[in-house]
Amino acid sequence: MATASLRALGELRSAAQRAAQRGFSSLVAAEADPVFTKFGNPAPVAHSFLPALGYVPEVKVTTLENGLRVATSATASAETAAVGVWIDAGSRFELASDNGAAHFLEHMAFKGTAKRTARSLEQEIENMGGHLNAYTSREQTTYWARVMKKDTGKALDVIADILQNPKLEESAIEREKGVILREMEEVEKMPEEVLFDHLHATAFQNTSLGRTILGPASNIQGMTRDMLSNYIKTHYTAPRFVVSATGAVDHDEVVEMSKKLFGNLPTGGGATSQPFVDAGPGHFTGSEVRFRDPDEKKLHFAVAVQGLPWQDADSIPLMLMQIILGGWSSSGYGDIASGSIHGSSRLAHKVAENDLCDSVSAFNTHYADTGLFGMTAVCDPAKAQDLAWVMMHEFSALSYEVEPTDLERAKTALKAGQLMGVDSICPLAEDIGRQLITYGRYMPKAELFERIDSVTTETIKEVANRVIYDQDVAIAAVGDTTLLPDYNWFRRRTFWLRY
Repeated sequence: MATASLRALGELRSAAQRAAQRGFSSLVAAEADPVFTKFGNPAPVAHSFLPALGYVPEVKVTTLENGLRVATSATASAETAAVGVWIDAGSRFELASDNGAAHFLEHMAFKGTAKRTARSLEQEIENMGGHLNAYTSREQTTYWARVMKKDTGKALDVIADILQNPKLEESAIEREKGVILREMEEVEKMPEEVLFDHLHATAFQNTSLGRTILGPASNIQGMTRDMLSNYIKTHYTAPRFVVSATGAVDHDEVVEMSKKLFGNLPTGGGATSQPFVDAGPGHFTGSEVRFRDPDEKKLHFAVAVQGLPWQDADSIPLMLMQIILGGWSSSGYGDIASGSIHGSSRLAHKVAENDLCDSVSAFNTHYADTGLFGMTAVCDPAKAQDLAWVMMHEFSALSYEVEPTDLERAKTALKAGQLMGVDSICPLAEDIGRQLITYGRYMPKAELFERIDSVTTETIKEVANRVIYDQDVAIAAVGDTTLLPDYNWFRRRTFWLRY
């Protein structure tokens, strides 16, 4: 139906152009015909982002003698700054015996240092009117602050102190065990939160990437000061640190502050990253895990194939494929526009028009040596079969057919999202820190946009044939899984039969 409508509009436009050639005004003809004014043009127009690129702040990078990298991006009109430390260390670098240590350290960082008590830490940041936070992922740990221009140095001093001189008192460790265990209990009550942990566990079996960030309860209960201290000595080395500062900052000043505050960090042999421990790289295993609970009103499930590493040449086409697949969420309103996630996609329209789910979306997760690419959904258990069919049909369709208009729309969305990120100093600081760790350098937006523009529909199909076509899948499901098709059904639908 959509193709027919596009064809009809194209014929009408051609007719208007022929009329103009016969001496009539195409503008008058368009205004006279309601077809031209009733609907907007559904075909995306290629956007030039070159003018916007001229306003993207320059990123400067300096590597200190001990290997620590300092990156800044100054904004002349800014009065606030975002400053933080990005560390190439997360749950993936832990052993099975200390899994959860990185996240535990994040909690302990705010419990006092050799020269600051927990209370004085809070007061110091609040006296600046600033905000201090941290998070731990599978491959990175981050500590960052948002402060006024004049307090940039103070904020960086606080971060350097909590990273290098945590007090790690036994009494505080014991108290924090209870806090983390309660946090784990709360997370377990949210299927949408634990679904991806289950997906990683089955997709990357017997590897550190398959473990959770929080770690098992037994590890939390057995965590000791020596284990935490050993984690710091092993992973907190200068080459694995990136100081990133954006906004009202001066590059030379941040470099000098970093030399003073982080000059004593060990070099760790100069390695910017550590080999993945005990189980090696994230080996992908086609498999599934289902937690069947007939009493659950909603079914949460995810299906994925092995994705690509950050530095893979096809990582950008994969990002575009995620946008082309898109997603949709009812958000309690029930129409396509209200809860759309790139809701113009065929997947979004099919699930919305047939009321197949509460939400569905494509996801694309990159790691240093592998990744996950797939879809996740929440639905009524009775609709699981129909929803799964639509999802897998659109998933495998990328290997066979890609509409140029869908690709153009995805390119625009990806480039616009990148530019929107540099408009805020916090996302920009995160982008710089993450890129220096994952790519080893900061990729200028002009280069990124050239890479995006070079992708064609044939590129998308080639990458889909590499990643999706006839590949093993990993499935995780929580809820009433009775009507969710079995593993072989999903595996079979990674390709279409050719006639």
